[in-house]
Amino acid sequence: MSDETYAGNLTPKQTWEMLAENLDAVLIDVRTEAEYAWVGTPDLSSLGKDALNVPWKVFPEMEINPDFADHVSGAAPGKDTPLMFLCRSGARSLQAAEAMIEAGFTKCYNVAGGFEGKHDNDGHRGTVNGWKVDGLPWRQG
Repeated sequence: MSDETYAGNLTPKQTWEMLAENLDAVLIDVRTEAEYAWVGTPDLSSLGKDALNVPWKVFPEMEINPDFADHVSGAAPGKDTPLMFLCRSGARSLQAAEAMIEAGFTKCYNVAGGFEGKHDNDGHRGTVNGWKVDGLPWRQG
């Protein structure tokens, strides 16, 4: 492994390709339940998969979920399973990927840009980069 504390960053499109090519690959959406419900979630149904929703931080305190590693470990067939972590913009998912490397997993990726991407010049998300901007399938509510 390199000096990185996780396997690296993937674009949303690279994430989709890895999910399509590797039957064991898992997408873990680390956003809060409110974010899943109101903003939307990746739709992996055409791949015969579902994203695993495990919040990295628990609302309203926004403290790290003490059960995060246990929940993710239960969904992965093995320690070498490709795990791709997604959040709003790529910050929480990076922390989650690093935590799962510390838990002994070897292929933990951060989905750079996340679901909504970074802010544009007007301070809005969803116009610069991310899952939705890349035109990948998603659903809301």
